[in-house]
Amino acid sequence: MDEILIGIKKDGEIFDIQSADIENLTGENILYDNSSEALEIIRHSTAHLMAQAIKILYPDAKFFVGPVIEDGFYYDFRTKEKINDTDLKAIEKQMKSLIKKKLPIEKYSISKTDVLEKFADDDLKQEVLKRIEDENITIYKQGEFEDLCRGPHVPNTKLLHNFKLTRVAGAYLGGDEKREMLTRVYGTAFADKESLKEHLAIIEEAKKRDHRKLGRELDLFTFDDEIGAGLPIWLPNGARLRSKLENLLFKAHRKRGYQPVRAPEILKSDAWKVSGHYQNYGENMYFTTIDDVEYGIKPMNCLGHIKVYQNSLRSYRDLPLKFFEYGVVHRHEKSGVMHGLFRVREFTQDDAHIFCMPSQIKDNVIEVLGFVDDIMKSFGFSYALEISTRPDKAIGDEKVWEVATDGLKDALDENGISYEIDEGGGAFYGPKIDIKITDALKRKWQCGTIQIDFNLPERFGLTYNNENNEKSQPVMIHRAILGSFERFIGILIEHVGGEFPFFIAPTQIIVIPVAETHLDYAKEIANELMEMEIDCEISSKNESLSKRIRVAEKQKPPMILVVGDEEIDNKTVALRDRRERKQYNLTKAEFYNIIKEKMDEVHF
Repeated sequence: MDEILIGIKKDGEIFDIQSADIENLTGENILYDNSSEALEIIRHSTAHLMAQAIKILYPDAKFFVGPVIEDGFYYDFRTKEKINDTDLKAIEKQMKSLIKKKLPIEKYSISKTDVLEKFADDDLKQEVLKRIEDENITIYKQGEFEDLCRGPHVPNTKLLHNFKLTRVAGAYLGGDEKREMLTRVYGTAFADKESLKEHLAIIEEAKKRDHRKLGRELDLFTFDDEIGAGLPIWLPNGARLRSKLENLLFKAHRKRGYQPVRAPEILKSDAWKVSGHYQNYGENMYFTTIDDVEYGIKPMNCLGHIKVYQNSLRSYRDLPLKFFEYGVVHRHEKSGVMHGLFRVREFTQDDAHIFCMPSQIKDNVIEVLGFVDDIMKSFGFSYALEISTRPDKAIGDEKVWEVATDGLKDALDENGISYEIDEGGGAFYGPKIDIKITDALKRKWQCGTIQIDFNLPERFGLTYNNENNEKSQPVMIHRAILGSFERFIGILIEHVGGEFPFFIAPTQIIVIPVAETHLDYAKEIANELMEMEIDCEISSKNESLSKRIRVAEKQKPPMILVVGDEEIDNKTVALRDRRERKQYNLTKAEFYNIIKEKMDEVHF
């Protein structure tokens, strides 16, 4: 990797990859690394290379867009022939042939009027042009292939060796499920073979850990078309896991001074209009009419908690007030984006709202981040923070946004906590800190969030009596740590490969009696474990011992106990190590001490 340098090399100097005019450099002067800036160029160029290969193999193909995404790129296109994953090898072979031709990649500009005329017979290009406001359009050309693109690209196809096409999918035109379905081909590319090989290994491991696959194998959850898409059904195993997580979090919230509340799942639309959700988030909501009055099913829990606050007169001595709820919410997700537990239409947030004085923002934000740290350490996640600022679609005065954003930055800066900025990524009512966790496969996931909101307290006229017995407006901090139980559990399944931490595993221990004569002792142990609030099963089917052990191992319990004559005589258990397939004997007292230690691994 030493020979792969960051940026662009010209006359012995390294230039900023974003500002350098790379189209005027020769390939010999460009050395890439795997920085995000370099990969943006490599992957964008490889996407065009793929589109060129597709056009050669399928001459009738017409192309929509081909952007770079987090782990690679894709292109959406239309062709008369049906393309599936088995066709990817042929496309890759054609791409390699184009690389060998060492085609120069050239950029030229053209007026929007001329480009509209140039692509007059291409309806997909016309769709792209509708989304471009610039009067001068840049086009990138390599051989006979050309497409609209801002660039930049590498200067020659010979630089694009390290790529892999990964899958074929369908995608609605422009993401609109009412429009036609296009073909989408995904791929990835890197600066070197080693990084590509490592990434492909992660993809293969991710397939084994896919939470949808493990969810079926471990009987955690299911979906049913008769009920509806995006509506998960929790099976007994999954419900036990989820219940343990909820109970642990409930205790953790109460320990930190949060008060449980419960609000309706359906509210009059008038309330959503006051909050701004109706105008700014309405396309993601479900509405119904009851007695000629329109209601909205809640996509968020904040309005209910505002009503709890309004139920009593509040003094500065009461603040901060912390309300939490496992709030069930519904959001209108398009069918094309739903994915297992990651994107669903009904989910439950570990939601909380803190009402405080402006002077209390920093302390409360830091306290929440401490809570986040405790939870993430317990599950073995590393994480990073990102401050998301005012989006284009926002409510409230810009100065208020500035004060709220500065409050978040100050809280992190004063405590030496590093963070990145996501410009324009805030909620419509306030800036936020996003908590992005990294799993065992080095993938990043958006989970929790901390949002500072001056706007909703103003819109609903929230007040408290300050030190001078005058009315003041509180600040509202929206806060979720897991984000949603569904999404977090999906991420956790893949993070641990279905091998859950002992403290939330659906079945923590499986006891296997060697023969029927050992069943009573197995039941004695199971009853003692149940008294310790440990979920335990006894495997006593009329099957061989080795088969029962194999079946138990497939269920991935943290512990398997085997009991026979020796264990009965000595009041011991044989604890089996599922990974090493070894077992060793412990007294019951020693074993129960191990269990207590496992339960103490919870840090929140």
